[in-house]
Amino acid sequence: MANPWYKEYSEYLAERWPGLKVQKLSVDAGFSCPNRDGTIGSGGCIYCDNSSFTPGYCNPRQSVAGQLAEGRRFFSRKYPHMKYLAYFQSFTGTHASATERLRQLYDEALAQPDVVGLIIGTRPDSLPENVMDLLSEINHRRRVIVEIGAETSHDATLRRINRRHTWQDVEDAALRLSKRGIECGLHLIAGLPGESSDDVLVTVERACRLPIASIKLHQLQVIRGTILDRLRRSGEIQVTPFSIEEYLDLCVKVVRLIDRRVAIERFLASAPPEMVEAPRWGLKNYQFTNLLLNRLAESSPRSYGQCLSDPDTQRNDN
Repeated sequence: MANPWYKEYSEYLAERWPGLKVQKLSVDAGFSCPNRDGTIGSGGCIYCDNSSFTPGYCNPRQSVAGQLAEGRRFFSRKYPHMKYLAYFQSFTGTHASATERLRQLYDEALAQPDVVGLIIGTRPDSLPENVMDLLSEINHRRRVIVEIGAETSHDATLRRINRRHTWQDVEDAALRLSKRGIECGLHLIAGLPGESSDDVLVTVERACRLPIASIKLHQLQVIRGTILDRLRRSGEIQVTPFSIEEYLDLCVKVVRLIDRRVAIERFLASAPPEMVEAPRWGLKNYQFTNLLLNRLAESSPRSYGQCLSDPDTQRNDN
């Protein structure tokens, strides 16, 4: 039965692959990030630690084929008929010295048993035309979905967290992908330094104006040892984590803003507890989702979107 409140990601996948049970299998192909290797900057985003969300079966010293085989073995015990999307998740999945290297990695993934498509995580400023040409070519053979790390629509925040791209870059990337018939999703973070709940809602509303298929939203987690952790401890930057109740209230408003044409992939980040400095909620994704569904059932149907007349007037980013 479909979720009456919003389109879940499983529903989105079922529409694209009718009759199949499909899920992501993460791959670490050894990519770097242009914001780490000096291409556009160094140090990376202040909150980032890839190890906090990379599954244990991902090992860049192992081939793409080997990682996918490990993932299939893990999941096939419970779901023997599962099909998979090779998810190039770690760092920037379109950032390579040569397009032919990307082609080799993507084709290797698609050649594996039960792999029916690709999901490629990347930055909005890491989609040059030669890479777009490659993605378009593959998309004519097997479905390709691009996940763009947008994080926020507020350029002042993007500068604060050292993203080194703009919201205009996000808009341009989404439009260019759409023109080539490639579906994309946006990754957004709630609770970034200096942002209020209303700032998050403005970002969601701006995102929904774009030709996107999905949104992945989660709360900011302060991961031990990151630049953000150091800046927070020294008092150089202020982080005010959401309480569970505050975040539930925000997610209800987010759901009211998003049309069912856009799937919501998730609401919760869940790095290993020993890595998390704040917030320490101790909730698994399904537990939070159940709390949210209960809150949605109890809440008024009135859309919060009615309160946001013109997002561009809500905040001055300069």
